Amino acid sequence: MLENLFSLNGKVAVVTGGSRGIGAMIARGYLESGVKTYITSRSLDELQATANELSAIGECIAIQSDLSTMEGVQAFAEEIKAKEAQIHILVNNAGATWGAPIDEYPESGWDKVMNLNVKSIFFLTQQLLPALRAAGTHEDPARVINISSINGLANPTLPVYAYSASKAAVIHLTRHLAADLARENINVNGIAPGFFHSKMTAGLLDQFEKQLLAKTPRGRLGEPEDMAGTAIYLASRASAWVVGHTVVLDGGVITAAG
Repeated sequence: MLENLFSLNGKVAVVTGGSRGIGAMIARGYLESGVKTYITSRSLDELQATANELSAIGECIAIQSDLSTMEGVQAFAEEIKAKEAQIHILVNNAGATWGAPIDEYPESGWDKVMNLNVKSIFFLTQQLLPALRAAGTHEDPARVINISSINGLANPTLPVYAYSASKAAVIHLTRHLAADLARENINVNGIAPGFFHSKMTAGLLDQFEKQLLAKTPRGRLGEPEDMAGTAIYLASRASAWVVGHTVVLDGGVITAAG
């Protein structure tokens, strides 16, 4: 039994925002575990470049999409369902941020962040439910893994109001979906990452990496293996009785903050 506890071999996964950063880390981990993995993002060139690189590891399929709109969510879901009758793993990772002083924070920025970070998670999960239901079993449910952030748990002390609010919403949405879907053999959990190298965090790390590391008990940034290992656990038989929880993956930042 132990040798199969973390096995994902032969499963099918969808990773949104899979062309770079955390999404690419998760996709690589799944491919190395024998998972057929679909990745999606808006940038076709970046998406295809990542798919070409990851295809050296396993079967990685790129599908361009814009999940910030309902039309984009529905079109992507239909294309996935046309290719796969069963989806064992859905990772809702696509996200955006927007920073501006509170007096200047625009509605357009608020809506952009909320539509992609929260609305798309709910409706993509909804649209892929038939394929998730078909893949899940009582012993080994299908998995939905929602990517939140430690900024959804603590004040980021930056003027990213919609981002922090959206990531808090993701944590609660994860609990709500989990309670409703567990009896249908679909487990919903989440990951709240701390600081990893990504395009989204590049500017912040360029300016404040030393200060951030000083607040991190483990004394380093997150590495691809940290993200991949957690995503593999949440998709494997080992976590089949974990329902509605968000794993804080931050090297101890939230714990040290109180």
